[in-house]
Parts: sequence; structure tokens; C-alpha cells
Amino acid sequence: MKERRSETRLLCADLVEVEWKDKTGRRRRSVANLEDISKSGACLQLDLAIPLKTPVRIRYERGDLDGMVRYCVYREIGYFLGIEFEPGQKWNERTFRPLHLFDPRRLTQQSENS
Repeated sequence: MKERRSETRLLCADLVEVEWKDKTGRRRRSVANLEDISKSGACLQLDLAIPLKTPVRIRYERGDLDGMVRYCVYREIGYFLGIEFEPGQKWNERTFRPLHLFDPRRLTQQSENS
């Protein structure tokens, strides 16, 4: 599958809180594992599915990011959700640095320098 993203996704691991409203309008909340992040979106792993196009809020220690579910797939250990941040909202490493953060391009650079 060809990568269609124009921004680099950074691999990460951190726990964040996710909020959304279910079909009945009831506010829901869950803890999610942040799998990767870029300026315009993120991938979260949860124990439950959230329908496509559902607005969500990702909460972290010093703020939050609003977005929308673009995909939700089940893979062996849980549901993986692609979140596209709302226009005007961009992730910035200075305001939120996940606990574990890695740029996979570093692997390519290291192998080229070997």
C-alpha cells in the first residue's frame, strides 16, 4: 500500500484520554494508547470501536486536540483509530511530547551512515 501522507508520522507510546458522544448523545470517555502522531493526525488504540466521522477530543496533560475518526479497524489486540485533527489544530512537540517518541526516518539515516 502506498503511503499517501505528506507529513512524517512519529511512532510513539503514551496514554491519552479520548472523549466523544455516542449515538444517543451520551458523553463517553476512554483511555487510549497513542500509537503514532503527526502535525495533522494520530493513531489511537482502544478497547472499543468508535464510528467513522465521530468527533473526538484527545486530552493530554497540558491541553487537548480535537479531531474526527477517519478509520477504525480491529487488529488482534484492539481497535486502531485514525484521527484527523480539525482544521486549524496542529500537534506541536513543544506543547505535547509523548512519553516515547521516535522518528522512523532515523533508522534509514543510521543504515545509510553505516
